[in-house]
Amino acid sequence: MTTKKATTAHVPLDTPITRGEQEITEVTLRKPDSGALRGTNLADLLQMNVDALVTVVPRISTPTLNSIEVQGMDPADLVQIGKEVAGFLLPKRLTEPSQPA
Repeated sequence: MTTKKATTAHVPLDTPITRGEQEITEVTLRKPDSGALRGTNLADLLQMNVDALVTVVPRISTPTLNSIEVQGMDPADLVQIGKEVAGFLLPKRLTEPSQPA
């Protein structure tokens, strides 16, 4: 049985981002297409390189975070976001539970 791989991920933030009077407590990420990955190295994203995440996260987040907000993010939140982004890049066979033989 094949399960459909998620195309979005909801990440609750340990430390909310303040934007004016708005407080962002959760970010939704969508699976990036090739255009959202332009100018980045996929290996850097898989390794959760901060510069690569600062480039890609604003392109795939809702609400749309800007690069300054991503740079100022709590490291624990950035790790959670990086984990989700890296997960989007893995092939299905590596993310599906293994079936007994």
